[in-house]
Amino acid sequence: MIGLIAFIPILATIFFMVGLNWGAKKALPLSLLIAIIIAKFVWDMEILNIFAYSIYGGLKAFDILIIIFGAILILNTLKESGAMDSINDGFSNISKDRRIQAIIIAWMFSAFIEGAAGFGTPAALAAPLLVGLGFPALGAAMIALIMNSSPVAFGAVGTPMNGAMSTLISNLNSAGADVSIFLNQLTILVSLLHGLVGTFIPLLAVAMLTKFFGKEKSFKPALEVAPFAIFAGLSFCIPMFGIAYFFGHELASLVGAFIGLTLVVGAAKVGFLMPKKDWGFNGYTEKTKTLKSIKKNKISLISAWTPYILIALILVVTRIPEFGIKDILLSLTVGIHNILGLEGLDYNLKWAYLPGTIPFMLVAVITHFLHNMKKKSIITAWTTTFKQMTGASIALIAGVALVQLMLNSSNNLSGYESMLTEMAKSIASIAGESYIYVSPLIGMLGTFMSGSNTVSNILFASLQFETAHILGLSPLVIVALQVVAGGIGNMICVNNIVAVCATVNISGVEGKLMKYNIIPAILYCILIVIISIILINLNLIPALVIVGN
Repeated sequence: MIGLIAFIPILATIFFMVGLNWGAKKALPLSLLIAIIIAKFVWDMEILNIFAYSIYGGLKAFDILIIIFGAILILNTLKESGAMDSINDGFSNISKDRRIQAIIIAWMFSAFIEGAAGFGTPAALAAPLLVGLGFPALGAAMIALIMNSSPVAFGAVGTPMNGAMSTLISNLNSAGADVSIFLNQLTILVSLLHGLVGTFIPLLAVAMLTKFFGKEKSFKPALEVAPFAIFAGLSFCIPMFGIAYFFGHELASLVGAFIGLTLVVGAAKVGFLMPKKDWGFNGYTEKTKTLKSIKKNKISLISAWTPYILIALILVVTRIPEFGIKDILLSLTVGIHNILGLEGLDYNLKWAYLPGTIPFMLVAVITHFLHNMKKKSIITAWTTTFKQMTGASIALIAGVALVQLMLNSSNNLSGYESMLTEMAKSIASIAGESYIYVSPLIGMLGTFMSGSNTVSNILFASLQFETAHILGLSPLVIVALQVVAGGIGNMICVNNIVAVCATVNISGVEGKLMKYNIIPAILYCILIVIISIILINLNLIPALVIVGN
């Protein structure tokens, strides 16, 4: 019963955004109010603690807002400098086909950024870039989120996997298991599940794009590009699996995406597996030679792409520990200690490490000089960016406050565990021996609320392991489903949806975007469960944790 009560704030959020089609800036503050009432009268939390955790969440929202601000600023800066016109022409030289452009940017380029940075950065970059090329804003946001799923488990140089292992070590030690063997097996299984389904994600995303945003309102244009879309899926998923299998989890997405991006762009340039006719949102056009006929812009193509290249390089250098910069940036913080007098509740803003500052804002300033921008254009870029932030600020502050309150609701006088843990336990108890079918929902739930595959793994990996052990299921399989589903949750998580809508300036339609993305998210979950069951029945993965010597 208590687990069902814990679900109320989430169900309210879904009802407001999907059922009533409210915007996030209206739905999330009301959901937060509902959570506060439940925290006080059911969880018996002290009022001071309720407000302390809510304030802490509101402060944590600034981390996301800074990323959003930086992403919007880059787009507006490139628009004002004229670089977006050059980028648009550059993609036309590769292909005028919007399906191909979507695959290159939202699948391959986004996967590379995910491998380096993660934490919402890929979609925040890909969606506005697509809008700048002429994609409808809602369609750009939709496919940017859908395609930012398969690379997530190994994103941010393997951070989600590290998050899972940080909570599993004690479970593995108690079971007498070899931690390194389990990590190796988990890495292989996660890459296999993501790889097998991820191969078809570009095709699925393009199918939704043509169905909901094309003139024809049909899946047919997507089927025509199926050979290239599947090739693009394989171009990332095979290298990702190979790197994960032979070298481990940290560089699987980063290196896999680099290899894939090279293959896919090269294939598009030479016309390999390309459709016969170009497709756009107004229908089909005959292929034309564009290399010589496109008008010259004042910004060269190399100069236009330089800001994105700089961002990618900075993200790689500052995220890989071996370069020695990551720890320095992480140490540069400003914060508030013991919020409302609550011991240990500290907010630290890692301002130098956030992608919104050094990569995004710094590169935006560099671009002012690189593209010889006039003062008026610079001012327009910055003022437009601030205006676009209003709706997202309200929604994210309320949304992250809601998450932090639910996460920390274990600090109560009732004896209950946190709302999120009680929800997960409720799902597990109801599922029983059918737990394998619903375990991905817990992984998605964690990401849906927290906005992070890493946080979802930290919250629930240990719970998933122990539940599997009790029910006689393979803990390896169940934890793998947790990790993979946490990445899938990126498609529908509230924070990411609000953030992406803000970057493309369509705040208020978050509920509609969630309706679109729940379709591929559920389909992805169903497929990974089916594949897992097949692998178990074929004895291709161990039924129990491998025990060390």
